[in-house]
Amino acid sequence: MAFAINGKFTSQSVTGVQRVAYELTRAMQMNSDPGDEPELLVPQNAVAPGALLQPQRRVPGLRGTLWEQITLPLAARGITLLSLCNTNPLFKRGQVVMVHDMAVYDVPNGFSRKFRLWYRLCFSLLPRTQPTVLTVSTFSKMRICHHLKIDESRVKVVTPGADHLDRIVADPAVLQRLELNKDAYCVIVGSLDPRKNLQGVLDAIERLDHLADVKFVIVGGKNSRVFSGEGAQPPARSRRIVWAGFVSDGELKSLYENAGCLVFPSLYEGFGLPPLEAMYCGCPVIASARTSIPEACGDAAMYCEATSPDDIAAKITQMMSDPQLRQRYRSAGLAHAREYRWERSAKKVLDILHGQTGTRLANLAPRASAS
Repeated sequence: MAFAINGKFTSQSVTGVQRVAYELTRAMQMNSDPGDEPELLVPQNAVAPGALLQPQRRVPGLRGTLWEQITLPLAARGITLLSLCNTNPLFKRGQVVMVHDMAVYDVPNGFSRKFRLWYRLCFSLLPRTQPTVLTVSTFSKMRICHHLKIDESRVKVVTPGADHLDRIVADPAVLQRLELNKDAYCVIVGSLDPRKNLQGVLDAIERLDHLADVKFVIVGGKNSRVFSGEGAQPPARSRRIVWAGFVSDGELKSLYENAGCLVFPSLYEGFGLPPLEAMYCGCPVIASARTSIPEACGDAAMYCEATSPDDIAAKITQMMSDPQLRQRYRSAGLAHAREYRWERSAKKVLDILHGQTGTRLANLAPRASAS
């Protein structure tokens, strides 16, 4: 192959960035002719689901960042390398790099000092190797060009898909476990990263005593190695607030399918995949009107002012008090989310890669895959 994929993500937990890397890799491999699939270079500690992607080549040696910076570029000598999770070998020539956002510049206080300094170093060196840069939204493209002084012609937008949810089997047992009733709860998805604005939702809930039968399910956690110690703390025990923590993909799908709505008041997103996933499952969405979120959600979401607990509370009241309104947003969201498909995104990346390597793009013909 004239190019290969940086498989560092296969050794990491699957959050938003790793989800995009896995789904794009899977779709590129499935939609290439036999023998022309991009090879995935993975560390020795790769785990499922990434470890199941084929074709792949195990590259033993170091681990983590050292594997990406030392072991990987040696294994990828002479070929173009595609890195999908923000970081890449710093001094390798011939790269295509996906950068999801510029949050370490735009909202630096949300990150630990070590994480912030490393990512800023990676990004500051990126223009020197003159890679083609991929990103997930026009908003992120604008911020990348602003901060890194990269010409717009070198930055290509490849939006994520949502149809990976077709492969996930909903697990309705989560409703019984969390004592939830269909259409009688709001789901909030996001870590304790202060950008996710969990505190704004908690403040809004205090204004919703009139919705006495509505519960609020908070899904997600916090990675202290990445995020700073600032922001909301896990909420106290309450009959109306259900702290679910991390849930499986099947549990999350069931939560989406049965929720009255998703509340997504994020202050900063490179794209914003949770609202699109919720829409794909038929869940009405209340979303922040900031950064890339309106670009991702279009006219299919009800928007709130994320810095105003009063406005968040008012929008939740409006949505949860009107079944016909919920149905309108449910229908609009389903139609909108069905337009975002990984096969389409993968084709765009393959076009870019083949143009980068000077090889002819093979005819895209979907084929079966066990991954």
